[in-house]
Amino acid sequence: MIRRDALLRLYNTLLSRREELLRQLNTDMTSLGGSSGGSRDEADAAFDSDSEEINSTLAERDSEELTSIDHALVRLKQGTYGTCEGCGGKISAKRLNALPYSSLCIDCQREKEDQPDWEPKALASRYSQLGNVPTLSGDDMPHINIARVQFDS
Repeated sequence: MIRRDALLRLYNTLLSRREELLRQLNTDMTSLGGSSGGSRDEADAAFDSDSEEINSTLAERDSEELTSIDHALVRLKQGTYGTCEGCGGKISAKRLNALPYSSLCIDCQREKEDQPDWEPKALASRYSQLGNVPTLSGDDMPHINIARVQFDS
């Protein structure tokens, strides 16, 4: 278990990064809408288009990081921070210090990057009951009178 002072430091790091991202996203969104038409030549228009595309990509990455940070803050409050969502093991303190919003241990992260259809092992038990759906027959079947069914028009 991560010590309380380390958790507090990571919490503060997450909060400050979150505020930084929110400021950056606000700036990015403002600059995306600010093209100045007029009598500009094609080179200026092409440059503006490229700049907008770069800003859009950066805003998307910032937004994804912000989502990960919010998820990490929720996990901190739930008491599951530092536990890998892939295998249920511990995420190393070194990894959390480097990437405080990480939700996977290094092994699960590598596996996820190597296999596009990767699913967390910790979730596998949730899916084990899917094939065991009871079938209804005979008296167990509910009786439905189709004549009484009403449809919205």
